[in-house]
Amino acid sequence: MTTVTDNPNQTTAATASRTRLVQETIRRGAVFILLASLLLLFSIAEPAFLTLSNLMSILQAVAVVAIIGAGVTVTLAIGGFDLSVGAVAASGVMAASYAMIVLGLGAGATVALVLAFGALVGAFNAFLIVRLKIPDLLATLSVMFLLTGLQLIPTAGRSISAGLILPDGSTATGKVDPAFLLIGRSSLAGIVPLPVVLMLVVAILLHVLTERTRTGRLLFAIGGNAVAARLAGANTARLKVLAYMLSGTLASLGGIIVAARVGRGDVSSGASLLMDSVAASLIGFAVLGLRRPNVLGTAVGAVFVGVLLNGLTMLNAPYYTQDFVKGAVLVGALALTYGVSRSAD
Repeated sequence: MTTVTDNPNQTTAATASRTRLVQETIRRGAVFILLASLLLLFSIAEPAFLTLSNLMSILQAVAVVAIIGAGVTVTLAIGGFDLSVGAVAASGVMAASYAMIVLGLGAGATVALVLAFGALVGAFNAFLIVRLKIPDLLATLSVMFLLTGLQLIPTAGRSISAGLILPDGSTATGKVDPAFLLIGRSSLAGIVPLPVVLMLVVAILLHVLTERTRTGRLLFAIGGNAVAARLAGANTARLKVLAYMLSGTLASLGGIIVAARVGRGDVSSGASLLMDSVAASLIGFAVLGLRRPNVLGTAVGAVFVGVLLNGLTMLNAPYYTQDFVKGAVLVGALALTYGVSRSAD
């Protein structure tokens, strides 16, 4: 009789194949695995965490970060980096409040003005980068400092609210338009906050632009090799202008939402928006293991950070530990994405 035995080479190949499959699953699902773990841990520790109202509160809290992060993601796609987004958002908060309280404009005119301001800042960033050939980080860092100081000049460093005393001694007579406040405080069907709806609209539209259109493919082509993209016929200068104008416009939209939520121009608004939006964009690299900028990944990254911070807050974790925990989890997500599958690449 002949005994049939397994071929050692086939057994080794099958084991290697299963190992690669597990590694690929972990790499592609790293963020979702960590997110599910956080949801489970926080819901066990605090049952109120998984209530609908708290989940909507989380989404509302991260909406601005996701919107601003989407703009950062577009600049990352072209191989750039917009460090001015936090300052643009903060300036948008101050500009919106100044337009209504000092200039007496209505909600519609205020929104249009602030969005135009963000687009103009984006165009100025692009001018510095494309025409003057200043490196992205240096150009946008300079604009960040410029805006941080500029937003304080019209009010001599004061926050803007009804009855503001202007530098010339006069008193502002305007007030925040109630219609403007609806942007940050109203809900769809009384359940889904309007900022969450805006976040979803921005994410879907930018996802289609970057992943499903020729323009989006060219944006990534510039980030991969700008010279090759230009030789292939892409107008790299125009696409870079588009990327930075989108980033500036979305940052100013984030500022509008913040201003509508708080109802005043707070000089300290936007302090953490830059770092949080960048964190969301970087976590986006790990979503589905794409290892590249992607808008939906940024939205997931923002939700990830929001769940983490909300859970820590509900568990009464000291505020001074939250940034450390946020950084540790970010390192973990990226390590799972890049490190676990290293041997399989």
